[in-house]
Amino acid sequence: MLDRRALLCGAAGFAGTVALGGCGDDPHALTVFFQAAPEEARVRRRIIDEFRRARPDIPVRVQLSGPDPQQQILTYCAGGRCPDVLMTWESYARFAELGVLHDLGPLVRQDPGSAADLAAPLTETFRFRGGLYALPEQWAGVFLYYNTDLFAAAGRPAPPARWSDTWTFAEFLDTAQALTVRDRDGRTSQWGFADAWPVPRYSAAIFGMNNGGDWFTPPIGPTRTGIGEPRFAQGFQFYADLAVRHRVAPSVADAESQSAIDLFGSGQAAMVLTGHWMYSTFTAVPGLNFDVTVLPVGPHGSTAKSDIGTTGLGIAASSPRKEQAWEFVKFATGPIGQTLAAGSGLFVPAATTAVHSPEFAAAHRHIRNLEVLTGGPANSAHIPVSPAWARVDAAFRRASDRVLRGAADADWFADGPAQEIDGLLRDSA
Repeated sequence: MLDRRALLCGAAGFAGTVALGGCGDDPHALTVFFQAAPEEARVRRRIIDEFRRARPDIPVRVQLSGPDPQQQILTYCAGGRCPDVLMTWESYARFAELGVLHDLGPLVRQDPGSAADLAAPLTETFRFRGGLYALPEQWAGVFLYYNTDLFAAAGRPAPPARWSDTWTFAEFLDTAQALTVRDRDGRTSQWGFADAWPVPRYSAAIFGMNNGGDWFTPPIGPTRTGIGEPRFAQGFQFYADLAVRHRVAPSVADAESQSAIDLFGSGQAAMVLTGHWMYSTFTAVPGLNFDVTVLPVGPHGSTAKSDIGTTGLGIAASSPRKEQAWEFVKFATGPIGQTLAAGSGLFVPAATTAVHSPEFAAAHRHIRNLEVLTGGPANSAHIPVSPAWARVDAAFRRASDRVLRGAADADWFADGPAQEIDGLLRDSA
């Protein structure tokens, strides 16, 4: 098991993490557990430092995650050493079912202003079986970045600037084809589209939802999947065909050897699907001029959607410092914490006031289509929340890989995978 003191004192032994300080042996200190890349960790440190100044009566100790934060949480909590404040993801339902997370619902009802400014779709993500297990701190949905220079050189009009200005699958494909460049030997020197989300089956699922399909019903605590229904399958197939049939995107095999982020950063991809977490990376690339746009809508869809990717802050059910932990959660998701997040350029805050603040606008001066970010939470569909998600996703991955590699069409989902997943959901009910 990982050495606890090394974690508490921020030993830099894990890739993608940094030491934050706050080390000490005060048994009464509030322990805050999170995972973050170095730049994000520095923002979280500023929020913690501001909390320390505002509440010097509450000492804070940072516990920085290793490479598998969810297993680490289970290990610590099973050993009676659960951190007081826990960073959570959409996969929190397993922790709620196991009794790891404290229900924040009564605290919010006693203090309704604590969540009043938080985007309702994000907050709803953390409501499960009558409880509220975290308050959201950011929106982490996906959308499209596009290279404005490549669009101009190809004579293509700029894509939509807001979620209400949809473009169709056909328009998106036409644009991607116009922006794909091949040499005489058929080798691709510039892709029209690339996907940088490390879970392409989720990207394809969003295309399915943007064609009017339901991935899971209901999304929170689902009882059945819609992957076998025609609208979802057709949208999923459209995504797969971008690489398999139309060759405007790298194939699954190509993507394993070529980074979509590098392709976009070097001007070898005109559009890339990823999230706000790449914004600071792209702004740091010399000569890269880009903006953001929304995902396309299929013939059976109505409005463009992203996904409700989010992280939140919860409180351990076993914490003896729930009152102090609640004060920290309210601070980090409240005006000061959210304004610091907004001004960093590293997060899309969960608080409505912060996402529409001058600080957020100033941090995103490199783009014009700010409404793609500010309107993201309200135009997103939930990623499924289920305690059985690990098993469900494993089955979905096996089925999806066949389609994404061109070994089967997406209408094959109805022949077996949908029934298998429905069975897993019934077993977990």
